[in-house]
Amino acid sequence: MGDYFLPLRALHMTCAGLSIAGFVLRCIWMLTDSRLLAARANKTVPHIVDTLLLASAIALVAIIGFGPNAAWLGAKIAGLVVYIVLGTFALKRGRTKGARAAFGVLAIIVFAFIASVARTHDPLGFLHSIL
Repeated sequence: MGDYFLPLRALHMTCAGLSIAGFVLRCIWMLTDSRLLAARANKTVPHIVDTLLLASAIALVAIIGFGPNAAWLGAKIAGLVVYIVLGTFALKRGRTKGARAAFGVLAIIVFAFIASVARTHDPLGFLHSIL
């Protein structure tokens, strides 16, 4: 199984980058009322990328084990839930463009937190240096 760790990690990191880049682009399109936001590909590609992201995460956890990594993996999972909720308010559920923009910024900050937790294996991520 160890032979799969590096390619899975590379896939996971690539999908994470594509996911946040796509989210930012869709936020920009939403704020500018771009017709591109309604394009079929822009409704399906994010789901494909996020499914690969989640599948690679599950495979990585299967390799490294959850138990000894529970603290930082738990923080990533909690952050993911917050990111998803904020993202839905940023792209669909926010009542005004201002609210959607604020939710978008918050979602990006939470994504950065998740990435910092993954990088440091510290459940506080970048908050560790603030607190």
